[in-house]
Amino acid sequence: MLLIFTHKVTNRLTYTARQVFEKILGIDISFTTKVEDFIKHSGPKITYSKQPLQNEFFIRSNDLLFEQGINDLEIKVSEWDGVPCFFSSGEKSSIPFDIFSASFFLLSRYEEYLPHVKDSVGRFPVKESLAYQNNFLELPVVDLWAYKLLDALKERFPDIGASERSYSFTSIINVTTSHCYAMRGFVRSLGGVFIDLGSFRLKNIVKRFSVLLGFSKDPYDNFYELVEIHKKLPIKTMFFFQFAKHSAHDKNISPNNNKFRYLIKSVADYSVVSLSTSFLSSTNKSVLKEEKKQLGNLINKPINYSRLRYNRVSVPTTYRNLVETEFTDDFSMGYTHEIGFRAGTCTPFHFYDINMEVRQPLKVHPFTVHDYALMNYGNKEEVFEKMDKVYQWVKQVNGNLVIVFSNELLGSDHKIDWMEMYQSFLRRYYV
Repeated sequence: MLLIFTHKVTNRLTYTARQVFEKILGIDISFTTKVEDFIKHSGPKITYSKQPLQNEFFIRSNDLLFEQGINDLEIKVSEWDGVPCFFSSGEKSSIPFDIFSASFFLLSRYEEYLPHVKDSVGRFPVKESLAYQNNFLELPVVDLWAYKLLDALKERFPDIGASERSYSFTSIINVTTSHCYAMRGFVRSLGGVFIDLGSFRLKNIVKRFSVLLGFSKDPYDNFYELVEIHKKLPIKTMFFFQFAKHSAHDKNISPNNNKFRYLIKSVADYSVVSLSTSFLSSTNKSVLKEEKKQLGNLINKPINYSRLRYNRVSVPTTYRNLVETEFTDDFSMGYTHEIGFRAGTCTPFHFYDINMEVRQPLKVHPFTVHDYALMNYGNKEEVFEKMDKVYQWVKQVNGNLVIVFSNELLGSDHKIDWMEMYQSFLRRYYV
C-alpha cells in the first residue's frame, strides 16, 4: 500500500492518482491529510503538496487538482529524461513536474473545455491540442510518466509492490456504410446513377449494375471474410454497426431492411456487435436511446459499447448522454486523421466530468489508429514504419493498442491493398 499525504483530498486528485497507480502500475494507494499518520506509515509513501514535511519522496503540487471548473492555464512543455512533460515542480521535488496535474489535464480533456473553433463536423481539431503543437501526440505520455515514476519510487522503496499488466490488442471494424450499391432500394440506386453520370464516373455505374444484377459482390460486403480472418487469431475484435435513419450524414442501409438485419445478426454470432451512433444521436439523447434499443432487440443482447459518428466527442455533453443512456464503454477517443493518443494514454480510463467535478461510470477506451489516418502515407513501407513506432511505445508500457478500420476502406480500390494490410496488422501487432 502506497500512502499519499496531501493537504486536501479532492475528486480530481483521487481520480488521477488511482488511474496512475492502480490502473497503470497496479499499486494500491490510500490518502491522508494527517501528518502523524504519514509519519507512522512504514511502507512506501509520498507527499503531494506545496512543501515537503521532511526528506520524504515529494512531488510539488500545481494548483490544478485543488481548483474547480475551468481556468485559462499557461503551459510550458519541458522534458523528463527525453519524455515531454509540463507543470514544472521546481528543485525540491523528487521528479521535475507535477505528474498528477499533467495527467489530469490530458485524461479529463481539459483543453477541450476551453474555447476553440470546432471543425466542419463539430469535432475538437487535433491542431488545437497541446500534444500536437508540442510533438508528443504519438507518445502515450501518461503511461510513460507512470513507469518513470515507478522507477524513481523503486530507488527509494525497493520493495514497493506493483503488479505488471499485459499488452493487449483490439481491432474495431466500424460500419457506417455496410454496402456501396446493394440493399439501397430503387430510388436511392437511381439517384446514385444520376450522381455518377453527372460526375462522369462511368466505372461506378458499371460496378453498380453488376452488383444489382448479381454478377458481382458488393465491394463493401466483406463481413464474412473478416469474421474468418478474426477466427484465425486470438485477438479481441468488435463490429460497430450504424443502425439509424437516413440523413445527410448517415447513409447506411435502412434498419428495416431484412437482409441488413440478417447480416448484423449473423456477425453477432461470431463477434461482439455494438452501436456506431448516427450524427443526430451524438447530440440527441432520445434518438440515441432508440438506436441502442433497436439494435439490442435485433441481436437479443445488451448494447453496452458505443462509437460516435466521426469520433465526434464533445466533452462533457457527449459522454453525459452516453452515461444517461446506460452505455458502459466508449471507443471514440482518438483523432480520425492523425495517429496518436488524444488523451495521452493507451490505458482505458473513466470519464471525469469537470463541470460536475465527478468521475462518471463510463469507461473510455482510447484508440491509436484510424484507417483514414493511414491514407496520409504513400506506400506500405511508410505505413509500417509509423505503426511499428507506435506499437513499440504501447508495448513498452504494456498498454492496449486499439485500431479502427472501416469495411469501406477494406473494400475500396486503392494503390494499397488495405485488406492485406489489415491482416498484416493483426499478425504483426497482436502479441
